[in-house]
Amino acid sequence: MLGMSAALTGPSVDEHLDETTDHRLDEGDHDRFAHYVRKQDILDSAVNGTQVTALCGKRWIPNRDPERFPVCPECKAIHAALFGGGR
Repeated sequence: MLGMSAALTGPSVDEHLDETTDHRLDEGDHDRFAHYVRKQDILDSAVNGTQVTALCGKRWIPNRDPERFPVCPECKAIHAALFGGGR
């Protein structure tokens, strides 16, 4: 998963997430967030119907507009650790 900063897709981190919000994840909470995924994986999923894996480990077949959801706090933290900051 290294080297994907230019290939990530999803809404801007800062416009959707308040740093003071408590984002504890419970069962099913992954479905309430937009996740960071490699663009190539999104393309493969669109063409072949395969699952994608987010930085946080969530696996699913994308079928919703990520712009409608806040960014996953786990994905955001991992992205910041790997690439220094947010998008």
